[in-house]
Amino acid sequence: MASESSQQAVLTPINNSSLMGWIDPRLNGGRLLDFTTKRYGEPLNVIISALSDPFILTEPGLHFYAKSIGFSEECLGLHYGNLHDADLGDGDKRKPEQYLARQFYFPVWGTCWESLAGGNHFRAWKQNGTRANTGAWFLGVSKEENSCRHHTISPDGYNLGRNWLVDRATSGGKWKGIKWKATVEWRRGLLDPGKRGLNHGIAQDGRVAVLTVYRQ
Repeated sequence: MASESSQQAVLTPINNSSLMGWIDPRLNGGRLLDFTTKRYGEPLNVIISALSDPFILTEPGLHFYAKSIGFSEECLGLHYGNLHDADLGDGDKRKPEQYLARQFYFPVWGTCWESLAGGNHFRAWKQNGTRANTGAWFLGVSKEENSCRHHTISPDGYNLGRNWLVDRATSGGKWKGIKWKATVEWRRGLLDPGKRGLNHGIAQDGRVAVLTVYRQ
């Protein structure tokens, strides 16, 4: 399970994207919850900093990198479920998810098995509007149940999904001969811990993992 180890949590947002590689969406009216329904959202609990390798900040690059840590495109290229919106405080207001990746159960069935049996998945939005054009990726990561349970989030699924992705990223991965490894900084104060406003009424611990991904 991912931990804060010796890194100190930062409680106050810092508006300095050149140092952080991202801007707190709340500074410009956004939030770290997406819009799943009219009333509820899911936490954007992982940020890939714009201090990462430039290729990672492109959409093809994110797809490529996702494969190195155990994710891939949806089964047969078909989307299951509703599109989520997010407001990253970058001037684009609410915009639909740009990428949905599911856990890849290689070599049998790939992401089709995740659609049936459940597993980890993430949605991604890029912070690139005129008010905060950082290029950072904001991810909503969770672990979901199988198709018989209509892909609802697993108990503690927001924390579990985030931790699974972070553990894979910091351990390092490889895809098509290129190795990647990430460092993580854990932040508090961006999300309120608990279940208020959260889809499915499932609580989360309020931690956001900020990843910086390097090519090895």
